[in-house]
Amino acid sequence: MLLVTGGAGFIGANFVLSALAIADEPIVNIDKLTYAGNLRNLDQLRGDGRHMFVRGDIQDKALIKQTLEERRPRAIVHFAAESHVDRSILGPAEFIETNIVGT
Repeated sequence: MLLVTGGAGFIGANFVLSALAIADEPIVNIDKLTYAGNLRNLDQLRGDGRHMFVRGDIQDKALIKQTLEERRPRAIVHFAAESHVDRSILGPAEFIETNIVGT
């Protein structure tokens, strides 16, 4: 089982789709669904039992701890990040929280 963070964003969703296209390994996908995350990126996985989506924040220690203990992933693939440069200028605190503290 893989744990993917930020798996509803452009890069994360493409990773999830590609991984599931080549292997049957289940994926737990945690995404906060901010401006960059979009569940429509994963529409083709509706009803696919290999993909479990969890709306959550990587800074939610209880959620992450519970997920790690219950699912025991063999790997974590981390895509959760704030990436729009213009937004980082207008609101740098959010970028620091997600990209540094959250990671």
